[in-house]
Amino acid sequence: MSARTELAKVIATHEQSKGSTTKLSKDWVFAQLDANSVRKAAVLILFGSATAEAVGENSKAQDLDLLFVERASTLRKHAGQVAFPGGGVDPEDGSAVAAALREAWEETGVQTSGIEVLGQLTETELPVSSFLVTPVIGWWHTESKVYAADLRESADVFRVPVAHLLNPHNRLTAVVRRGAQRFKSPAFEYEGHLIWGFTAIVLDRLFDELGWNKPWNRQREIMMG
Repeated sequence: MSARTELAKVIATHEQSKGSTTKLSKDWVFAQLDANSVRKAAVLILFGSATAEAVGENSKAQDLDLLFVERASTLRKHAGQVAFPGGGVDPEDGSAVAAALREAWEETGVQTSGIEVLGQLTETELPVSSFLVTPVIGWWHTESKVYAADLRESADVFRVPVAHLLNPHNRLTAVVRRGAQRFKSPAFEYEGHLIWGFTAIVLDRLFDELGWNKPWNRQREIMMG
């Protein structure tokens, strides 16, 4: 089965739960969502080609890569962390999809005309930032140059082959201590970058739903500051 078909099946399952909200694992909840201050946000999970050929109907998981941004170290929240392109849904956006595409263009310079939106996943609570985040799945059929378009927000923009992310050798558990408590999330290593926290949780769940995940050593831990 092609990656595109597998993605379509997962998206269809999420569409059946439209209007509901997914919670993070209790292992990664530092506080409860504040209903009085919560905002809508969206991120773009953009599948491009990890090969010399453009993505197509028959592309497999090993043919794909994903686009990430490293957030600027000067930001007030999640400084220096790796994330999917995205941000808050503004009134003029009109939808989570529009917000995800706009933010991706603002952060990475990607030409959104080359992206087909396959659909979206159920919005997920992000209590630490008081956001409800909708992951939008993109299919990058006509690629364009990407770069850190706004250095006030993004320190780096890079692509990671899906095959690298699925390799158990590159998987580990990120641990954050808050007093006597330990909070844990999946994590992925790539050329000096560490993908962890909310982004890694969303990605790990998606890989699980796609049936792409391979067993990895969850006892291999890295302590985060």
